[in-house]
Amino acid sequence: MKIAIGCDHAAFLFKEEIKNYLIEKGHEVVDKGCYSPERADYPDYGVAVGEAVASGECEKGVAICGSGIGISIAANKVKGVRCALCSEPLSARLSRSHNDANVLAMGARLIGLEMGKEIVDVWLATKFEGGRHIGRIDKITSYEK
Repeated sequence: MKIAIGCDHAAFLFKEEIKNYLIEKGHEVVDKGCYSPERADYPDYGVAVGEAVASGECEKGVAICGSGIGISIAANKVKGVRCALCSEPLSARLSRSHNDANVLAMGARLIGLEMGKEIVDVWLATKFEGGRHIGRIDKITSYEK
């Protein structure tokens, strides 16, 4: 799978670990920045990840900042993005199975690296259930027009 990844300075080291983990798992990773622990603004990278997914450049995206909140808000401004902030595997599973989330957000200052890897694994492995959830996704999408 081709996955876009991006972060701000607060999550740089966390992003690098998750990026390497994804590569080790056989995924192609497109790094949208930031590229150092120097100060960086999360909206730039949340939008970059969102645009990579919405354009079809990447199938999924992972966006990480200190709390995960700001970068998820930024990613969700991109038409076609359904970014879900997940702090444990259950929310990761539900964001995919019920909400067909195409971008995962995490907070590097709030979860440990091992939890982050577990969240990524569950999120990527979970398929959208469709069915009763399709109408709800359609309603969300209708607000983007």
